[in-house]
Amino acid sequence: MNLTINEIYTSVQGESTWAGLPCIFVRLTGCNLRCTWCDTAYAFHGGKKMSVEEVSARVDELAGRSEAMPGSQASVPLVELTGGEPLLQEEIYPLAKKLVAAGYSVMIETSGERFIGKLPREVIKIVDVKCPDSGEPDTFEMRNLEALSENDEVKFVLSTRRDYEFAREFISQHGLARRVRQVLFSPVFEDPQGMWSGLEPRTLVEWILEDGLPVRLGLQLHKFIWHPATKGV
Repeated sequence: MNLTINEIYTSVQGESTWAGLPCIFVRLTGCNLRCTWCDTAYAFHGGKKMSVEEVSARVDELAGRSEAMPGSQASVPLVELTGGEPLLQEEIYPLAKKLVAAGYSVMIETSGERFIGKLPREVIKIVDVKCPDSGEPDTFEMRNLEALSENDEVKFVLSTRRDYEFAREFISQHGLARRVRQVLFSPVFEDPQGMWSGLEPRTLVEWILEDGLPVRLGLQLHKFIWHPATKGV
């Protein structure tokens, strides 16, 4: 079986506690959710069929890794699997296992709708919990709470005060700050074409400080470096 790959490229991590680090992104095609503020809708369709070996070889090429070299010593040792929704494709599991075995630090960004427990434990999981105004509420797979580890991160993308209050209650109810490396609150970035409005980061920071929440503000760093609509960054 092959993977359907939308793009593979090198950039810097834009989100999570790994933000700012050089990273190779493997973006898979396809998503079963339709968030109102989705900024990668171009990945819903298209792409190229590639085997696990072909994807791995392309990662090695971009990372500057030779066969005898562990991924940890490559010029770019960090790899993120993303989408779309990468967990929709069954071959994501052997790909993740192969990249981990090669010595890379491997991350995956997922909507939280799919169970993460089949992934290798070494994979750093950045798991979304969809808030009410995403248009995809109540899609979180609750089994993921037990599958999370101390190396993983949980992200809430917030567009309104209602989203913020939902996230605040969720982290309190489930003790998220004790389960994972970091809880991330990320304000929606305003769409350059005006399809949706954003949440002002300063407003979100004021809410976080007022409530004393144990969370980290997550800004999409790549959207400050490049134009927000730029692909492949």
